[in-house]
Amino acid sequence: MTISSMMNTALSGMRTEQNRMTTAANNIANSGPGSATETDAEINLASEMLDVMSAETNYKANAFVLEAGADLWDVLMTVKRD
Repeated sequence: MTISSMMNTALSGMRTEQNRMTTAANNIANSGPGSATETDAEINLASEMLDVMSAETNYKANAFVLEAGADLWDVLMTVKRD
Protein backbone atom coordinates (compact mmCIF):
# COMPACT_ATOMS: atom_id res chain seq x y z
CA MET A 1 0.00 0.00 0.00
CA THR A 2 1.40 3.38 -0.94
CA ILE A 3 1.36 6.46 1.27
CA SER A 4 -1.11 8.23 -0.99
CA SER A 5 -3.53 5.27 -1.02
CA MET A 6 -3.29 5.07 2.78
CA MET A 7 -4.13 8.76 3.04
CA ASN A 8 -6.99 8.42 0.53
CA THR A 9 -8.43 5.52 2.53
CA ALA A 10 -8.23 7.57 5.75
CA LEU A 11 -9.90 10.53 4.06
CA SER A 12 -12.67 8.31 2.75
CA GLY A 13 -13.18 6.93 6.26
CA MET A 14 -13.37 10.46 7.66
CA ARG A 15 -16.05 11.37 5.12
CA THR A 16 -18.03 8.23 5.98
CA GLU A 17 -17.93 9.03 9.69
CA GLN A 18 -18.89 12.64 9.03
CA ASN A 19 -21.99 11.44 7.16
CA ARG A 20 -22.77 8.98 9.95
CA MET A 21 -22.47 11.77 12.53
CA THR A 22 -24.72 14.07 10.50
CA THR A 23 -27.39 11.37 10.17
CA ALA A 24 -27.35 10.58 13.89
CA ALA A 25 -27.43 14.27 14.83
CA ASN A 26 -30.40 14.87 12.54
CA ASN A 27 -32.21 11.86 14.02
CA ILE A 28 -31.62 13.19 17.54
CA ALA A 29 -32.71 16.72 16.63
CA ASN A 30 -35.91 15.52 14.95
CA SER A 31 -37.01 12.93 17.53
CA GLY A 32 -39.28 13.11 20.52
CA PRO A 33 -42.66 14.70 21.14
CA GLY A 34 -43.96 16.74 18.25
CA SER A 35 -42.05 14.71 15.67
CA ALA A 36 -43.35 14.72 12.11
CA THR A 37 -44.20 11.00 12.07
CA GLU A 38 -44.56 8.11 14.50
CA THR A 39 -41.36 6.59 13.14
CA ASP A 40 -39.45 9.75 14.06
CA ALA A 41 -40.83 9.59 17.60
CA GLU A 42 -39.63 5.99 18.01
CA ILE A 43 -35.96 6.76 17.39
CA ASN A 44 -33.90 5.37 20.24
CA LEU A 45 -31.85 8.30 21.56
CA ALA A 46 -29.40 6.02 23.37
CA SER A 47 -28.65 4.20 20.13
CA GLU A 48 -28.21 7.48 18.27
CA MET A 49 -25.84 8.84 20.92
CA LEU A 50 -23.84 5.62 20.73
CA ASP A 51 -23.63 6.15 16.96
CA VAL A 52 -22.39 9.73 17.53
CA MET A 53 -19.70 8.57 19.96
CA SER A 54 -18.65 5.70 17.70
CA ALA A 55 -18.45 8.03 14.67
CA GLU A 56 -16.30 10.45 16.69
CA THR A 57 -13.88 7.69 17.70
CA ASN A 58 -13.64 6.33 14.16
CA TYR A 59 -13.15 9.83 12.75
CA LYS A 60 -10.28 10.44 15.18
CA ALA A 61 -8.68 7.10 14.24
CA ASN A 62 -8.82 8.00 10.55
CA ALA A 63 -7.40 11.45 11.33
CA PHE A 64 -4.44 9.79 13.08
CA VAL A 65 -3.84 7.60 10.02
CA LEU A 66 -3.97 10.67 7.78
CA GLU A 67 -1.50 12.47 10.06
CA ALA A 68 0.82 9.45 10.07
CA GLY A 69 0.72 9.42 6.27
CA ALA A 70 1.65 13.10 6.19
CA ASP A 71 4.53 12.42 8.59
CA LEU A 72 5.73 9.53 6.41
CA TRP A 73 5.54 11.77 3.37
CA ASP A 74 7.68 14.39 5.14
CA VAL A 75 10.28 11.76 6.08
CA LEU A 76 10.32 10.45 2.53
CA MET A 77 10.87 13.95 1.15
CA THR A 78 13.70 14.56 3.66
CA VAL A 79 15.42 11.30 2.68
CA LYS A 80 15.03 12.10 -1.01
CA ARG A 81 16.71 15.53 -0.58
CA ASP A 82 19.72 14.09 1.25
